Amino acid sequence: MNTSQNALNLIGRILIAVLFIPAGLSKLTGFEGTVGYFTSLGMITPTLGVVVAIIVELLGGIALLVGYQTRVVAIVVAVFTFAATLIGHAYWAVPAEQAFIVKLMFFKNMAVIGGLLVLASAGAGKLSIDGVKEKQSATH
Repeated sequence: MNTSQNALNLIGRILIAVLFIPAGLSKLTGFEGTVGYFTSLGMITPTLGVVVAIIVELLGGIALLVGYQTRVVAIVVAVFTFAATLIGHAYWAVPAEQAFIVKLMFFKNMAVIGGLLVLASAGAGKLSIDGVKEKQSATH
């Protein structure tokens, strides 16, 4: 990757992290409310679902932000986002008056998944922990 690609990769990682980190913090600080919401979605184990969501969104978001284990983390976050999208943004299962916004969120999440898969393919670039570790192992 050249300098501009590394910079764009960093900006992309920051923007993806800006989506996941606040979402994880919101679930953490509003734990009981989030469990209630997950229950309303028909989840069998809503408390476990909230814990998994917090872990993936917070730790995954931070890992993407700093570029740590980026390829693996991007795939994990993409799979999580796909599952969360099917459960939380099933626009085909909501009343017509809600369908537009839920459909919008569904396709926004599909685009995020696409970005995560590109990140999984490209890696974090040089402006990351992965890039520093790669440089160090190349010099040893």
